[in-house]
Amino acid sequence: MALYSEKVMDHFMNPRNVGIIEDADGVGEVGNAKCGDIMKMYLKIDNDVITDVKFETFGCASAIASSSMATELIKGQKLEEAMTLTNKAVAEALDGLPDYKMHCSVLAEEAIRAAIEDYQKKK
Repeated sequence: MALYSEKVMDHFMNPRNVGIIEDADGVGEVGNAKCGDIMKMYLKIDNDVITDVKFETFGCASAIASSSMATELIKGQKLEEAMTLTNKAVAEALDGLPDYKMHCSVLAEEAIRAAIEDYQKKK
């Protein structure tokens, strides 16, 4: 059995929504000191709907794939919906992650929440 699913490999090799939003409405940065992964999410928000989302991730294939999939899952969602996204949902959308890589999907969940909280503080 392969270590990573085809979806994980696709999102790692061809990540969606990579980059920076210069005038982002919310920015969230999180990291995991144990593995060294760092994830930064940028949100553009209009009427409480995420109209654009970009990310920068320094990390392994699982971290990059989780970031990419998470951005795809929240784009176009209302903030309240995006806040309910779980790491389990990110991992399931990727057709699974190895148990020892689940912390990467947790980073994606935390980065989204941090970006939304940043937006709400600025509001």
